[in-house]
Amino acid sequence: MKVEQIYTGCLAQGAYYIESNGEAAVIDPLREVEPYIQKAAAHGATIKYVLETHFHADFVSGHLDLSKKTGAQIVYGPNAAPAFDAIIATDGQEFKIGALTLKAIHTPGHTMESTCYLLLDQQGTPAGLFSGDTLFIGDVGRPDLAQKIASDLTQEKLADYLFDSLRNKIMPLPDSVIVYPAHGAGSACGKNMSKETTDTLGNQKKNNYALRANMTKEEFINEVTTGLAAPPAYFPLNVSMNIQGYESIDKVLERGQQALSPEAFEAAANETGALILDTRAAQTFAAGFIPNSINIGIDGQFAPWVGSMIADIKQEILLVCDPDREEEVITRLARVGYDHTIGYLKDGFAAWKQAGKEIDQIQSIDADLLAAISAKQPIDILDVRKKSEYSSEHILLAENIPLDVLNENMAQIDKNKTYYVHCAGGYRSMIFVSILRARGYEQLIDVKGGFKAIKDSGKFQTSNYVCPSTLL
Repeated sequence: MKVEQIYTGCLAQGAYYIESNGEAAVIDPLREVEPYIQKAAAHGATIKYVLETHFHADFVSGHLDLSKKTGAQIVYGPNAAPAFDAIIATDGQEFKIGALTLKAIHTPGHTMESTCYLLLDQQGTPAGLFSGDTLFIGDVGRPDLAQKIASDLTQEKLADYLFDSLRNKIMPLPDSVIVYPAHGAGSACGKNMSKETTDTLGNQKKNNYALRANMTKEEFINEVTTGLAAPPAYFPLNVSMNIQGYESIDKVLERGQQALSPEAFEAAANETGALILDTRAAQTFAAGFIPNSINIGIDGQFAPWVGSMIADIKQEILLVCDPDREEEVITRLARVGYDHTIGYLKDGFAAWKQAGKEIDQIQSIDADLLAAISAKQPIDILDVRKKSEYSSEHILLAENIPLDVLNENMAQIDKNKTYYVHCAGGYRSMIFVSILRARGYEQLIDVKGGFKAIKDSGKFQTSNYVCPSTLL
């Protein structure tokens, strides 16, 4: 028996490869499916099933390409109605993989089709639970996403279903069962996930707030629906792609990997209206970039921030990348449904600069200089962290405009004022400043190192008092 978790940090997502006696199954695969195919080939195994725990919102799954390339059957749980051929499992239906069995357990709540898969070993003993977004380590799936898809659902109604699913289907399982969730800390699909990516069900019964034995349904509904941040705007669009189907990632990669000279890149930008996305590190970008480009660094929570900040999932995109990282960037865009990359700048920004093309820069200062400036005169500081981060501790008099609501609140920022912008470490503030720069806001100054550097400097008073009017 082989069970392997394939964890992707930037999405905080866990896919699973299960193999026994020359047969394999893949659960919740990412869109780039070659690694699963190569893994099976290396072991002389045939991928028999692609099992989906639900229609994912935070990424585009690889079920279609994996099925087409291997002949594996796609499996969903009850209530699923995909626009392609798939097995719609009944509650309790079993699927054989060599000497192993995967048993579908319908667990509505996160979504109505949500289904866990219970792994039974060759003796029929429960060994593992692939819990999707029903049960995480330290948390359960948020119950507000499916209401965006079906108007007759509310988060309270979904939480009601989730309570019953957990109590009647999951908690009666043996404590020794290992929980293999679809996500870990950092995912927007829950609010209190642990950094651990597996645990025993017994430990979760002791430590997961949502599995308290004496918890009433009313308490559960209140706790799981309190404190939910608004989901990223791209979530419903990814759900639709997972239900309706999508273009093969092979075609997406082929189209995106068009190497363009500076002249061709400039012409494409002018002719198509494509967004120029620069994925280099924040401070590298600040030192020089193509005018009107925006920065979302590849070495951060790249895909979720792309999904949050680029409103149109069909937006044509031109890339500026570190050399030899173009395929990685295109792949990671495709993971969240941004399939319309039309080319990249050959040899990167250095080629643009060498060609004598126009460049722009963003002023970025350290915490000591910020302190020196603020000692001489009143300044306007924008804290672009999440509300919860700001509420925990922030600079006195700093205004909070979270990055994830920038598009809705841009008008609140005065183009004629100078703002000093910081986040936690410098990644999000550069996204914030670059987006506004591309829209004509020229007096924003980035604070490198973010709140950590500011606090470490010891030169600023901080507070956890929140004035309601400062939170947009």
